[in-house]
Amino acid sequence: MEIILSIVIVFMILGAIYALYAKDLLSALIACGIVGYGLVICFLLLRAPDLAIVQIVVETITLVIMVAVVLNSTREELKEKAVVKVDGVSYVHQRYIVNVILVVVFALFLLYFFKESIYTLNHFGEHVTRMSTAYIESAAEQTGSANLVTGVLFDFRGYDTLGEATILFTAVIGILTILRAKAKK
Repeated sequence: MEIILSIVIVFMILGAIYALYAKDLLSALIACGIVGYGLVICFLLLRAPDLAIVQIVVETITLVIMVAVVLNSTREELKEKAVVKVDGVSYVHQRYIVNVILVVVFALFLLYFFKESIYTLNHFGEHVTRMSTAYIESAAEQTGSANLVTGVLFDFRGYDTLGEATILFTAVIGILTILRAKAKK
């Protein structure tokens, strides 16, 4: 599993680097999609299907919205067409063929590792309580909380909850900063 996880992470890093240096915005968005869907595969390999479901929903919605915005906001069509006619003979650009092949290879790669990571999950209905058994048995006595969920969130996972709240706060501040900077212009 570690080898598959390492391969997926390498492809995620390559997708992120390509997104930084992409010539057009649409291919940068597709590269970001590779990173997001690679993260879904990583979550499945690490046996976190709840995070994988949230990530795939958020990634799909974000990618669809961003592609729609890019396609609607461009005022000029691409200057390079996929097929060019020279002396009455149609030729396909080599770059177009390479891009199609790369998309198919990445899609097959992601589907293969998605299928492999699905097999590492437990069967539907089979419950595994390797970590939660200790919480369920002794959380009420150790935390003194009447509510088991509150005791686990704030006593056992306090730093994790603080980190999640910090990430959400930082994201909101970043969005407000960008929106205020655009509004001033």
